[in-house]
Amino acid sequence: MAPPHDAPSAGELVAAVREYLERDVLPGLSGRTRFHGLVAANVLAVVERELALGPAHEAAHRERLAALGHPDDWSLAAAIRAGDLDGRYAELKAALRDAVRDKLAVANPGYATRSGPA
Repeated sequence: MAPPHDAPSAGELVAAVREYLERDVLPGLSGRTRFHGLVAANVLAVVERELALGPAHEAAHRERLAALGHPDDWSLAAAIRAGDLDGRYAELKAALRDAVRDKLAVANPGYATRSGPA
């Protein structure tokens, strides 16, 4: 948590609400209300992962962009469209794969662990 804030951290608060939903609320729900409760618990889990992993992912993404010579995603996308990185396919592919893995680690970590084409 960032100063001047005390415990619990934002991540701990989100985790507590998610756990409350999963443990105490969802078992008593059914149908549409249960579905929306599951969605809410999943959203909180995504927020937890982003709070935990976000700073490291942001730093790694900045490093990947810098290695490709671009300050941000917009610049990189424009360079890809213009063909400016056509000679750096392997490097670009690796950077984009790593970016997608980081996104999946937050959005749906189970999906990232499934085997499939590299």
